[in-house]
Amino acid sequence: MMVSHYNQLLVVISFIVAILAAWTALNMAGRITTSSGKAARIWLAGGSVAMGIGIWAMHFIGMLAMEMPFMLSYDLPITGLSMLIALGSSLFALWLVSGTALTHATLVAGGGVMGAGIAAMHYTGMAAIQVNPGIVWNPFWVILSVIIAFIASVAALWLTFRLRLSTSGNATLLRLGAATIMGIAVAGMHYTGMLAAHFPHGSHATESGVNSNWLAILVTVVTLSILGITLLVSLFDARLQTRTSLLASSLAEANRELAQLALHDTLTRLPNRVLLEDRLAQAISKAQLENSGFALMYMDLDGFKAVNDAWGHDTGDRLLVAVTERLVQPLKGQYTLARIGGDEFVLLVETPAPDDAASLASQLVRAIDEPFRVSPYEVVVTLSIGIALYPHDGQSSRELLFNADAAMYHTKHNGRNGYHFFQPSMNALAQTQLQLMNDLWLAESRHELRLLYQPKFQAPAGPAIGFEALLRWEHPQRGLLAPDAFLPLAEKTGVIISIGLWVLNEACRQLSEWRAAGYTNWTMAVNLSAMQFEQPSLIDDVMSCLTRHNIPPEMLILEVTETTAMSDPDESVRLLTELTRLGVKASIDDFGTGYSSLLYLKRLPASELKIDRAFVNELRAEGEDATIVSAIIALAKTLNLRVVAEGVETVEQQAFLTELGCNTLQGYLLGKPLDPQSITHMVKHTPEHFTRREVEK
Repeated sequence: MMVSHYNQLLVVISFIVAILAAWTALNMAGRITTSSGKAARIWLAGGSVAMGIGIWAMHFIGMLAMEMPFMLSYDLPITGLSMLIALGSSLFALWLVSGTALTHATLVAGGGVMGAGIAAMHYTGMAAIQVNPGIVWNPFWVILSVIIAFIASVAALWLTFRLRLSTSGNATLLRLGAATIMGIAVAGMHYTGMLAAHFPHGSHATESGVNSNWLAILVTVVTLSILGITLLVSLFDARLQTRTSLLASSLAEANRELAQLALHDTLTRLPNRVLLEDRLAQAISKAQLENSGFALMYMDLDGFKAVNDAWGHDTGDRLLVAVTERLVQPLKGQYTLARIGGDEFVLLVETPAPDDAASLASQLVRAIDEPFRVSPYEVVVTLSIGIALYPHDGQSSRELLFNADAAMYHTKHNGRNGYHFFQPSMNALAQTQLQLMNDLWLAESRHELRLLYQPKFQAPAGPAIGFEALLRWEHPQRGLLAPDAFLPLAEKTGVIISIGLWVLNEACRQLSEWRAAGYTNWTMAVNLSAMQFEQPSLIDDVMSCLTRHNIPPEMLILEVTETTAMSDPDESVRLLTELTRLGVKASIDDFGTGYSSLLYLKRLPASELKIDRAFVNELRAEGEDATIVSAIIALAKTLNLRVVAEGVETVEQQAFLTELGCNTLQGYLLGKPLDPQSITHMVKHTPEHFTRREVEK
């Protein structure tokens, strides 16, 4: 027998190609598994070609590495057949490991098919060697090579299946190690099979076939190129999938945060009114199906306003968080605890009997009764609860809420710090409130809302420099209602948003009408509710009204109460800064009645302070109110703000406020709230009190 030798460089290259082919298999399996439809089929076909060519090239380069006394040549059709066998084996292997499961029986059967394919590829490739006489085979080494092919195939399938979706921190190292093991195993099968081949003395190459001198270089370059391109495409796709996954994850997180903001209170993280109404509707549907009931508890903190006024909104906010923590402690089972207002909470809870509701309400009252340590203060508040039971105390969510609210107010009127169930005796008040609320929802569409305009005069007695729009409701049965009769209800139900927008639009429309009549120096002041001030669309709504009615922005004054402005100082500064940048003026209303931080006050881009009527009512030269008003005016002058005093009803108040330095006076002494027609009449009969009309020349 002739002795053969191996080209060491080609042997090394064959091992490298085997490892790259194994690495390609691992990557392709992952791409196929994470894809679907057409993309999965493309990855399966492309991966099979790259992997099959890699395995075939390893065997072929291994055969080319064999150096004989004569130049070997190869039969192209048979060589091509061996490549097709490699491609088929690779296609089968990738298809098998891309499934959702790989049982032991499937693994053994698949290993047998793939091992037979690799052995067939090898020995078909050896049969392509053009030599005469033919190769003599050693059965022992042939059988051993087939066994190694089977074991290598089983190991390769198992490793590929296990690592195809690996995302751990050391996934790359695991794949690299697995690829090395798989490559060595496949190469080991080849060189074991090569040991089985013996060439008799006198063997020589036939003249036909392809010379191997250039074939080794060609196969190596082409194979490495194919494997390299495939791996680069796979890695790029993996990077793209990772980025897409991160973007999808970020988007999902953003959606979750938006849902959290839309359905939960930002301070306490409890459900807000929107989510409560949804849960309440679900509870009613469930109770109707199961013929069961539940309790709705309306809760309000006693003494919370005093805490806010005395120690500020920051302390009040921390107190609300602490209250929430205590309210949650006794709650078990199915419940929804929501915050629907400043210090108002609603609890929806499944209770088998009224006694259980009473017991739970008692626990909640006792939980709040203990003092709160809100550094650096010790704060004492109590809890008033009203309880409505479904279906006894209401059939709809709206009716249940109002009846529970009525029971809560009954608790407040009877000593606070306790609870009461809704009783039929409270029904009249509850039904009245419920009817009033229903009417309020329809007031705008029925054109029942009215605006009166109270003039604001340059101190001491004029002329008028503008008006404040004051809302009234022309109720069909109750007559003209003042804001105190319905605005708290509008705040609770949320209808204040649409009403506030109507007021803003109507006030601008009326000012536009006056401007068309020649009164171009008049300004219009419009009050913003706390809920309206918190709307994201506020700036767009304001500018839309001004544009619609062709009003210069500087002629509109938005009045925001001190309490509203200080509830979220940073956001107030941002909003008012943006409005004033657009030209709209801002006024701090009811100044002196709340808690203000001078640090934020000096940052608020307001043009005026409005002294609350409470200080004006009892104003005397030697009284405490005079001291407070003097201090407010001095503060305003320091901050370059105009000062408006409302509630001026006597000549003495008029003179004293003028002497103190108020710029603008407003009150019944100078002018009551009037409808536009009455204002037009007054302008004609007392023109000296109003800005001179600008007549077109």
